[in-house]
Amino acid sequence: MVRDFNVAQHEEDIGYYAGYVGSSFMLARSVTSVIWGLIADRYGRKRVLLLGTSAMVVANILFGLSVNFWMAVSMRALLGCLNGLIGTTKAYASEIFREDQQALALSTVSTAWGYWIGHWPCSGGFPGSAEKYPNLFPQDNLFGRFPYLLPSLAISIITLAVTIASLWIPETLHFHNEERTSIDDPCEAPETADASGGDGDGNRAAAEQSLLRNWPLMSAIIVYCVFSLHDMAYSEIFSLWAVSPRKLGGLGYSTTNVGEVLSVSGLGLLLLQLSLYPYMEKRLGPVMVSRLVGFEGFTLNLLLNCASLLKNILAVSISTGLSILQNKAVDQHQRGAANGIAMTAMSLFIAIGPAGGGALLSWAESRQDAAFLPGTQLVFFTLILVEAVGVLLTFKPFLAQRQKKE
Repeated sequence: MVRDFNVAQHEEDIGYYAGYVGSSFMLARSVTSVIWGLIADRYGRKRVLLLGTSAMVVANILFGLSVNFWMAVSMRALLGCLNGLIGTTKAYASEIFREDQQALALSTVSTAWGYWIGHWPCSGGFPGSAEKYPNLFPQDNLFGRFPYLLPSLAISIITLAVTIASLWIPETLHFHNEERTSIDDPCEAPETADASGGDGDGNRAAAEQSLLRNWPLMSAIIVYCVFSLHDMAYSEIFSLWAVSPRKLGGLGYSTTNVGEVLSVSGLGLLLLQLSLYPYMEKRLGPVMVSRLVGFEGFTLNLLLNCASLLKNILAVSISTGLSILQNKAVDQHQRGAANGIAMTAMSLFIAIGPAGGGALLSWAESRQDAAFLPGTQLVFFTLILVEAVGVLLTFKPFLAQRQKKE
């Protein structure tokens, strides 16, 4: 943004404004996620993926050219409306892999999502804004006048490369004589029976079943939303708390320091999710893994900054397990819509995360001398409560799993 973009007048107000910019994306995405899911079920996954990545290329550049706070919010909202990527990608991944490889498939998606949302924005401390390189980008230069265009352009270039590469990916839904048929990928056989092992009549009955009445799906989505709220709030709070001055209870880190922390945890995230998680899921199941990681969150929130690296690495395991449950709860012809509902609900929950987390941090930093939970103690206590609710919801009778009958 241009240099007169000065909505954050005080250090303790930074989280407040940054939170609303982040929340605008999630709120806008919640409006269109189900629509994108239905489009993916009707016209194919690949088309939605290409549209979403193309929109990211343009919207990120426009965000970097923002001249005031409201333009920044509008550009993030535009990106949210045009972005049907995550839900469609989860549906695509669950179809392109065999059933015994579902954990690896959705773990890869969750890893990419977790790194992009939780690590890449703050890892922007490495390229940073153009203000960090006055010799390369003088004030009369385009990047000098719009210092945040540099990281935005970097994201758009990467996304453009992904868009081009996606032109060669196979489609997992195919249409013959205007009727949808199952995936023809050799790795997976078509789904020709419903959950009870019935015939074509059973399939037609399943097709007419309302997803909102599918409790295995809806319970998994609700638990997913609670943990997503926690993770988004934690990601927002951690980066703002880390760069806050020590007098306000922060760590006094530079953006480069934050980038280093999150890059190291991002590497650990890749190693864990792509190697250890599939093995853990096969031995323990997605629900048990989610519970164990949730219990781990209590301890790490209490340890605050000492455990931030490990917490960032393990948090994605919960969303991976719940994504597996969501995709197993429906048949292929409803998978796009089911993931769209999940993304809508999750977007509404995590829209609260950046705005709520930033506002909570700003308020906590203003009460350093409070008798009960002074300063950032209040912030991390709140995070513990949210995660505790999520862990409790993973137990029966709330969380149900679809029973697969032979």
